[in-house]
Amino acid sequence: MDDKVILQTVADNIRIERLRKRISQEKLAEKVGISTKYLNMIENCKANPSINIVIKICIILDLSLDVIYKVK
Repeated sequence: MDDKVILQTVADNIRIERLRKRISQEKLAEKVGISTKYLNMIENCKANPSINIVIKICIILDLSLDVIYKVK
C-alpha cells in the first residue's frame, strides 16, 4: 500500500470517527495534547502523526487501531 494512501486513510478515518462522536477538533486536540492546528493538518493529510499520537486519538475516541487504519 502506498504511503499516501495510508496517510489519507488515517486522516479520513480520524475525521469520520471524530464527527460521528460529535467531538470538535479543539476538544480532541486538547485531550490528545496537541494543537488544534496540528490535528487539522493530520485530518487534511498535511501531517504524518506518530503512532503515539494515533494511539492517543484512538483511546480518546474509544476505537481500536484497526478502525483508523482500515481502508474503505
